Amino acid sequence: MTVGVIWAAFTRALGQWDDSRFRRIVFLGVGLTLGLLIALTILLLWAVQSLTPDNITLPFGAEFWGVHEVLSVGSVLVILGLSVFLMVPVASAFSGLFLEGVVDAVEDRAYPALPPARPQSLAEGMIASVNFLGLMLIANLGALLIWPFAGPFIPLVFWAVNGWLLGQEYFTLVAQRRMSRIEAKRLRRVHRGTIWLAGILMAAPLSVPVLNLLIPVFGVATFTHLFHALNARRGT
Repeated sequence: MTVGVIWAAFTRALGQWDDSRFRRIVFLGVGLTLGLLIALTILLLWAVQSLTPDNITLPFGAEFWGVHEVLSVGSVLVILGLSVFLMVPVASAFSGLFLEGVVDAVEDRAYPALPPARPQSLAEGMIASVNFLGLMLIANLGALLIWPFAGPFIPLVFWAVNGWLLGQEYFTLVAQRRMSRIEAKRLRRVHRGTIWLAGILMAAPLSVPVLNLLIPVFGVATFTHLFHALNARRGT
């Protein structure tokens, strides 16, 4: 039953693609994410060019040229590798910024009879995103301590930790538009297993390049449907 509810929410989120409002937010999110990664790459390349010599004198007087080129290529590869991990906090930070537009688009189509939601200001969204970003970074740094012992199960550790955190964030942000923070936390506790599993569904694609660019927006859309399904079950 739990898997069915999550899958229904996810497929309904995918069905939102033909909505021009939704697509605009997706493209905005992809653009901002790519812009951030490009800016980080440029900053790292600039640091490499500025702080490293172009040649190194080896023992016996030999010289090695092309240090900049080697380090620049290495820097790009490092950024590409780190992008898998960077996408998790990026998804967290952007979710608060996209929340209102995504949820409004989903609710206008799927739940037109709902009364107006409590609007969330840009400041509220940014504060929530920054706070959660800090929590996510701390949790992932803690997970790094056990990664050397996880061996082949490292992806599972990554998905489990970030699935829990993303599920908590997405569900709470969406729920607080329709109920108090206390009620949102109570509903979240009752369905914590379902929310965690749905969070893992969002966290797993974050480790796949290109696909991870779409997760912040589709994650919010999925949890919008999930919240209404679980809240309706509570009302019933």
